[in-house]
Amino acid sequence: MALADSFDSSPAYAFKVTIDGIEIPKVTEVTGLKNEVDKIELKQQLADGKYVARQLIGRAKTGEFTVTRGLTESKTISDWLKVVMNGDVAGARKNASVELLDYEGGTLKKYEFRNCWVRSVEINSLKAGATEQATEKFTVCFDESEVT
Repeated sequence: MALADSFDSSPAYAFKVTIDGIEIPKVTEVTGLKNEVDKIELKQQLADGKYVARQLIGRAKTGEFTVTRGLTESKTISDWLKVVMNGDVAGARKNASVELLDYEGGTLKKYEFRNCWVRSVEINSLKAGATEQATEKFTVCFDESEVT
């Protein structure tokens, strides 16, 4: 689905996160959406004595992204971390995606991540008299990514 016209752009609040096809509820922020490749520097001396420096395309890099969500009774993410900490590599690997949506909820762009595992889970600061919601922040590492 496209935006209404070429002057429109996607709102930053319109996105959804799924892990193994299950949408994560109450997500408030996603950071670190990045695809990257290594850079190879080639420096050489040509036959005529001229020095040449070039940059070549290297291999795709692995990466990570961070999701912040409102704290609920769900233990899905902390249970996932427990699987990782117990060394169950096969059980820890999941696929994830982050979809950027238009104003009507249609997908504008989708980041797909393969062979993901959760690296850390963190609860925000808890303080008496606070007026903000409690949140859970978790970092997901991935081996491969694709943007569609």
